Amino acid sequence: MIIRPHYLNQLKTYRDVPLVKILAGIRRCGKSTILEMLRDDLIKSGIPEDHVVCMRYTSEDFDRGMTDKDMYDGIKEKMTDDRRYYLLLDEVQEVAGWEKAVNSLLENRNTDIYVTGSNSKLMSGEISTYLTGRYVSISVFPLSFSEYMDFKRESGRTPRDLLNEYIRMGGFPIVALGNFDENAAYQIVEGIYHSVITSDITKRHNITNYDLFNRVVKYIVENVGKTFSANTIVKFLKSEGRSLSVEAVYNYLEWLEKAFVVYRCQRYDLQGKTVLKTQEKFYLADPSLKYCVMGFQPQDVAAMLENIVYFELRRKGYEVYIGKNETKEIDFTAVRRDERIYVQVCRNLPEQSDREVANLLAIKDHYPKYVVTLDELAAGNINGVKIVALEHFLLAEDY
Repeated sequence: MIIRPHYLNQLKTYRDVPLVKILAGIRRCGKSTILEMLRDDLIKSGIPEDHVVCMRYTSEDFDRGMTDKDMYDGIKEKMTDDRRYYLLLDEVQEVAGWEKAVNSLLENRNTDIYVTGSNSKLMSGEISTYLTGRYVSISVFPLSFSEYMDFKRESGRTPRDLLNEYIRMGGFPIVALGNFDENAAYQIVEGIYHSVITSDITKRHNITNYDLFNRVVKYIVENVGKTFSANTIVKFLKSEGRSLSVEAVYNYLEWLEKAFVVYRCQRYDLQGKTVLKTQEKFYLADPSLKYCVMGFQPQDVAAMLENIVYFELRRKGYEVYIGKNETKEIDFTAVRRDERIYVQVCRNLPEQSDREVANLLAIKDHYPKYVVTLDELAAGNINGVKIVALEHFLLAEDY
């Protein structure tokens, strides 16, 4: 098992804190394996093995009609004394009313509870009812480039070769663990994609016009890294002779978010210091989700570089926005507590550097400013703007 210390360290921070730890992310991003890592770490730290209770609710051993009482009783029967038990509950959203069971278990002060889930049922309104102020949510993403290198450390390839592969193949652990060509990798990801779209969205929300829904999804996938609105999608569909309401598009976008397929990036007005509600961008949980739907096209790489940088900033704990500075756009304004950085992403230098640097220099403050590029020889400083090669930006511990 290849350890993902980023997540294990977060879980250690909250160990024995009376909160439910919820690990949430797209299917097959590694949540179950993180629970296995946690189990091993708990036992290694001296917790008796029979006091680490692991329950997986996607197994065929479990009845899909399991109730919250069944769930509660099944766990309680494993708790045979008054010592602390560590409950590791995988894919809990398959149990109707799981929040009630977990809340009851949390009432027992001798429990420390960790749960995972991969769709909107995990983040439903019932959490607010039963676990208000008593849970912490940890976003789990597919592999970062640093993690990808750990998975491939026996390959003997250079960081640059691995970066090129990472950009094309994405970061789903099941792909990184194998030695697949692109076609095989995209087939695997396509299976994940259809599982999410079918099980977590269309069935749950009773979408009857699957073809129209799929066209909206395809539009979003095609336009990763571009600003658009629900109205934009409605107008586009109208040009194709299709009809869909703005409200329906908003619902589709929300459901895709709750299934962790896409992540919304809002615009931030640097002058007015306000978050804008229009012309947002959406990024895919993994670049391979675009390639499995659309096929790999070299012209898509620029947008995917932006996608990769967005998630690296998220992994490092930043809230990430598109920066609007009067008429200029900054790819990312990233905020973490009282820290802030500005990032422009471009494929090549020096052709694009003038515009990217000029946009950053127009911001009249002293926070760090970066141009991140695929140019592996990039390194420098232009009037305080740091030029950084993508692989170095992704592997930096912090900025």
